[in-house]
Amino acid sequence: MSLFTRSRQLLHKDAATTEGDPAPTAGDAAADAPTDAGEEGVAADPEPAADADAADPEGAPAGGRKRPGFARARSSTTTVLAALLVFAALVVPNELTRVTPASFTRIPVEAIFGAALLLVLPTRARRVTAVIAGVCLGLVTILNLLDMGFYSVLDRPFDLVLDWILFDDAKAFLQDSVGTAGAIGAVIVVIAVVLAVLVLITLAVVRLTRLVAEHSAVATRSVLVAGTVWVACMALGVRYVGVPVASLATADLAKHRLYTVRAGIEDEREFAKVAAVDRFADTPADQLLTGLRGKDVIFAFIESYGRSAIEDPAMAPQMNEALAEGTDRLKAAGFSARSGFLTSPTFGGGSWLAHSTFMSGLWVKNQQRYRSVTSSDHLSLTGAFQRSDAWRTVGIMPGVTRSWPEGKFYGLDTVYDSRELGYEGPKFSWAPVPDQYSLSAFERLENSKPGRKPLMSEIILVSSHNPWAPIPKSIGWDEVGDGSVYQSISKDGKDPKEVWKDPDQVRTEYRRSIEYSVNSLVSYVAKYGDKDTVLVFLGDHQPAKIVTGENAGRDVPISIVAHDPAVLDKIAGWGWHEGLKPSPDAPVWPMDTFRDRFLTAYGPQPAAPATPPAR
Repeated sequence: MSLFTRSRQLLHKDAATTEGDPAPTAGDAAADAPTDAGEEGVAADPEPAADADAADPEGAPAGGRKRPGFARARSSTTTVLAALLVFAALVVPNELTRVTPASFTRIPVEAIFGAALLLVLPTRARRVTAVIAGVCLGLVTILNLLDMGFYSVLDRPFDLVLDWILFDDAKAFLQDSVGTAGAIGAVIVVIAVVLAVLVLITLAVVRLTRLVAEHSAVATRSVLVAGTVWVACMALGVRYVGVPVASLATADLAKHRLYTVRAGIEDEREFAKVAAVDRFADTPADQLLTGLRGKDVIFAFIESYGRSAIEDPAMAPQMNEALAEGTDRLKAAGFSARSGFLTSPTFGGGSWLAHSTFMSGLWVKNQQRYRSVTSSDHLSLTGAFQRSDAWRTVGIMPGVTRSWPEGKFYGLDTVYDSRELGYEGPKFSWAPVPDQYSLSAFERLENSKPGRKPLMSEIILVSSHNPWAPIPKSIGWDEVGDGSVYQSISKDGKDPKEVWKDPDQVRTEYRRSIEYSVNSLVSYVAKYGDKDTVLVFLGDHQPAKIVTGENAGRDVPISIVAHDPAVLDKIAGWGWHEGLKPSPDAPVWPMDTFRDRFLTAYGPQPAAPATPPAR
């Protein structure tokens, strides 16, 4: 019985006594009995009291006091909305692509079990249970919303243990993309949504719990019928448009969360065992990379350069034309290229996971593994160059804007981050420095120095980072200067907020950004490369699903460019294809296998692996 109904009946009884009406009958007394008695025993049915509001279709109680009709309508509407909210929270999948009308034809077993439990609990326990259940369902709903976002961008669910650090990166990305005010506004909206989900779902569960208690007889029959239907549908495997009618969605997701937490703990131990085994750990320094001695080797990562860029029908014609032109330009300068594919451990973001996988020869698929490997003494590919003492090792890291302790793992003698490149121009959304400027700074700071040792350089190119607007444009190398020239280029560029209103435009700007990055590399090698230059460049991961669509895979192109034919002869057995564009049937390797293949091709044979790689 609602508090409003109880109060109104008491007023009615007082008025009846004052006016000399007959004493209440036994039926009246039963109607006015405290609801708790009926709540604690299923046999007691408080329906007459709960239905007192319906005595007059016009909303006039027996005492003659008018109650507006819209009050009952508002109460009924609120109850219906509460039921819909709880139902949606129980059946909506955690991937946007799976949210279909069929999703809402399921019968959630959690609702049946919950209602049955609430019916048998005493009053106080029922109230506490309702609040706890509402909060838990609210938290599950928030995690499902996070999953939707992660699947849309990173093609994986949210990791309850390891992914919290990514919120700081997301905030930084928003600040760079839409400004501080926009980022603060987005954070406020997110906090408001989280609180609203928790509060509204909890209130909805509490309201429905009160309804179940007030109509216990009807609720009991409904639970029995729903339970029977659910068991029958489960036993018969009934489906609607491929979706099981008998739903365990929320229970399965909760179970999966617990499994991933446990699996994460076990993964840390297993990965530590695998990382401790290194086929090249005991290789003498004078035997490492002997096939590249005297060469200037550049490892360049192009942000978000994925297989979709060269095979998606909406982007492939223009992109492949750019790669063909690049191949011809390099050939005219005396260079040749071979290309294949690698499968990245990440999708849509998490570049550092791909970088560490490529360099370490270990499958670094999450933040826990990244912390583990970068804090270890495991030999990285770049570290092998440093150990040999035959190269000066440098890093050009325009995307690094603060302290980067992980740099020690990569074996780099000197790291130039965005603060040390001498750039005086504007940011291009997230990208602090345009790619052509980064390469120009590398030439000025390291490559052009007379009398230097051979260089091994790791260069990260970031102009193709999401949101792909505005995009720098290629200019003459003698025009780059300190980067001030980019002020007008940035102002003339497109607004990312406008670009992201249209998915087709997002794909177009993504493709243009990849063309710019590849062209910057090709132009640099054609102008500044010589007979000792060796370039290895690859993508770190595919772009977000707004570009690739569903089921795009995680492959990224990789190319090796060299002037000396002997360099490419050493990888002739790899089966890679000629030119900068790998053909659709080019070899595809897991990214963590590249380190060992490269060290083997350009050095002595390593010891046989003691354990299989952990993925």
